[in-house]
Amino acid sequence: MTHPAVADLVARSNRLGADPRTTNYAGGNTSAKGTETDPVTGEPVELLWVKGSGGDLGTLTEKGLAVLRLDRLRSLTGVYPGVEREDEMVAAFDHCLFGKGGAAPSIDTAMHGLVDAAHVDHLHPDAGIAIATAADGEALTRTIFGDKVVWVPWRRPGFQLGLDIAAVKEANPQAVGTVLGGHGITAWGDTSDDAEAASQWIITTAQAYLDAHGRPEPFGPVLPGHEPLPEAERRAKAAALAPHLRAIASADRPQVGHYTDSDGVLDFVSRARHAELAALGTSCPDHFLRTKVRPLVVDLPATASIEEIVGRLPALHEAYRADYTAYYERGAAQARARGEEPPALRGADPAIVLVPGVGMFSYGADKQTARVAGEFYVNAINVMRGAEALSTYAPIDEDEKFRIEYWALEEAKLQRRPQPKPLATRIAFVTGGASGIGKAIATRLAAEGACVAVADLDEAKAQAAAAEIGGPDVAVGIAANVADEAAVQAALAATVLAFGGVDIVVNNAGLSLSRSLFDTTEADWDLQHDVMAKGSFLVAKHFAQALVDQGLGGDVIYISSKNSVFAGPNNIAYSAAKADQAHQVRLLAAELGPHGIKVNGINPDGVVRGSGIFAGGWGANRAAVYGVPEEKLGEFYAQRTLLGREVLPEHVANAAYALCTGDFSHTTGLHVPVDAGVAAAFLR
Repeated sequence: MTHPAVADLVARSNRLGADPRTTNYAGGNTSAKGTETDPVTGEPVELLWVKGSGGDLGTLTEKGLAVLRLDRLRSLTGVYPGVEREDEMVAAFDHCLFGKGGAAPSIDTAMHGLVDAAHVDHLHPDAGIAIATAADGEALTRTIFGDKVVWVPWRRPGFQLGLDIAAVKEANPQAVGTVLGGHGITAWGDTSDDAEAASQWIITTAQAYLDAHGRPEPFGPVLPGHEPLPEAERRAKAAALAPHLRAIASADRPQVGHYTDSDGVLDFVSRARHAELAALGTSCPDHFLRTKVRPLVVDLPATASIEEIVGRLPALHEAYRADYTAYYERGAAQARARGEEPPALRGADPAIVLVPGVGMFSYGADKQTARVAGEFYVNAINVMRGAEALSTYAPIDEDEKFRIEYWALEEAKLQRRPQPKPLATRIAFVTGGASGIGKAIATRLAAEGACVAVADLDEAKAQAAAAEIGGPDVAVGIAANVADEAAVQAALAATVLAFGGVDIVVNNAGLSLSRSLFDTTEADWDLQHDVMAKGSFLVAKHFAQALVDQGLGGDVIYISSKNSVFAGPNNIAYSAAKADQAHQVRLLAAELGPHGIKVNGINPDGVVRGSGIFAGGWGANRAAVYGVPEEKLGEFYAQRTLLGREVLPEHVANAAYALCTGDFSHTTGLHVPVDAGVAAAFLR
């Protein structure tokens, strides 16, 4: 049975975590204290329930809580070796766990356990961090909150910070919380409602003061030529730039991207001081751990052409890498002077790229990480706006940033992450993806770690399939009439704006009309060639350009057919279009190979179950040709194969996945038969 304090804690955490202005994803932590019966002694024992390491308040459940014995946790003060060795205390928390202990305790556990209050919140609200990063934050704290909130100078999260806040609470019984310099806020209460009310009071009071006393235009006047572009023009420019930007963000290791053109971002990059302030970097530890210490800023106006921006990127990237490497080397030298050996440099590419008039591109190892990095930089912009409106933005100094970014504890957390899936960081575009073979391919690629754009003529079905596959951080549904060049270009734009680029292109869209030569009309011929021959050409043409612009290689896969090499009756238009696709594979393999792009095909046969083509009348026609009931068509196809097995969409998906892996890193121009063995369709 859930303890009442735990139920209140989870509900409070979810409410606080629901608003990104209150605390950001996976940021902050909350706790509650209460009494349970020790099953070993039968005696009551006082416990601390606190959000575990890496958890998120907005989605927190009881399983995400660490559970510790308070008597043992508080006893750690007697063996605390001092601030120079406080990292050792994190391992000591494991010796304080109650029972199985729940989630792993975080670095902030001491803050919650040592403060003498039943309920404690530690949050990263924009308004609170604005005060915390103001040059005169301590004086502002007194002015805004009186003696109800106490200033705590910057200190890295850890055991000593917990001791500091506990001492503040003891010395100031009238206080309901603190402002942590450069960092965030902490609040407490005798009940869960009291703690939540204290947190909200600090946040709303800070915001009200900012609104009433903040000066206008804290980022300076609008720079001529830097105004936000109209939405359609802005998004078209963002789509054109996305592959080039992903290329520089992925120089060390491939990244997934996210695009943001919110009003706050567009306003920031339009202002005279945006480059100056961006160079100061973020301050809250959760911010720069996600965004790196500072973004890459494109130093051209919104009026600059795409060609001008693309031409400028190599120099900007080189300068950014040099700057970040120098930051790392300075921090590493200071760490070694303290007798510490820092982790190796994790990569010198930007996680945030700002483009005046266009917006922000953020990057990470997956879509969620990229999206959250962007959300954190929006928080950072809000913090800079608030601090500059009241005072001067003064983030923590560079050495402290380095100590957190390359903290041994943070490195250990990174090392504990599960190994990435085989297709992690890869972005796939699958035509005809709402049903049959296309849906099976999209599902398999997503299951192996890829982000997937599910493209289909029916947008509603594409969106439903994407939702089933995993939702917007995994898959998006896109309308795509592959026979229309403008629609293909729009689908490319939607894909790169959703995920930052593209790595795998699957030409699967198709249809068939089973008719004899004499019954096949010119319209029948044109329709099938428009979708499969012309459509595949258009998709390959435009998506391959994005692959080339990224410089990351890639895969183009054609779902052709056994009919591309096998002559059967009453099938001239379909089979001729499939033969066209089959030869496109060879032609494009030769042309795109110098760019590291592999082009391969798959020749399925008789995929009846789940097939949109067979459900649309093709199955009935083929069954009539072969003289079998339509419901037996799959069995008929199976019995004529060498293996005697029916081919399902999942079997084609297996082949598509295999072609994208390193096992086929040196294979291009290949046609893989997935037909259970049709001798007449052998390629040799």
